[in-house]
Amino acid sequence: MKSLALPWTLFLLFAAGSGSAAGACGPDALGTSRVLTLKHEYAAYGTVQYGPLPLQIGEVVLTFDDGPLPETLDRVLQALEAQCAKATFFMTGANLAKYPELGQRVVRAGHTPALHSFAHPSLKSMTTAAQLADLEQGMQSFGAVFGHAPAAYRFPFLEETPATLAVLKERKITVASVDVGIDDYKPNDMRSAALVERLVQRLHAAGGGIVLMHDANAATAEALPALLNAIRDNGYKVVQLRWE
Repeated sequence: MKSLALPWTLFLLFAAGSGSAAGACGPDALGTSRVLTLKHEYAAYGTVQYGPLPLQIGEVVLTFDDGPLPETLDRVLQALEAQCAKATFFMTGANLAKYPELGQRVVRAGHTPALHSFAHPSLKSMTTAAQLADLEQGMQSFGAVFGHAPAAYRFPFLEETPATLAVLKERKITVASVDVGIDDYKPNDMRSAALVERLVQRLHAAGGGIVLMHDANAATAEALPALLNAIRDNGYKVVQLRWE
């Protein structure tokens, strides 16, 4: 697939020298404690559905779903930059097709891109042909923006289907579920204090793991500085995911 986008390796080199360097944040910043590099293979992580990532107790992986959107991305990236924290963004192909420059900004800021379907449908309600068409369209949008196939995929609503799993396995794409969700979507309580309380309670119960948030939601973007502060203040360490 030809694309004007930079190859993944060049993106990583650019990202490493852009944005806030680790030293640019003060000693009280959350930071990113280490990078966990996974093989580019079919695997599945997240204890809501699968086994855990190879993390230590107290380590968290920040992940965001449903973006990128211009209404919220600036605030999300600014909050992460202020804390020198890196995340994985599971982006929809539809938003990448509409806002390719936003997807590229995510990677230029040093974060990891991944795919979250094309149109965020309920795959279980669709025919097999429609499921695979959504996946293929998402793959094409992702490739057009980043110049490479996604290394990881998260199912919309975590609703996996056999047909989609089979294609992901064939293409050696990792399936990412979650360990900790904060229910940052309506009709749940979306006040910042409520989101922080759910995050802290669930992190304590799980001991860490993959944290699911939604960068496309305005309430999450607003609460993110407080959420990151809560992660730091409770002694958790951020691990960034990358794939070989």
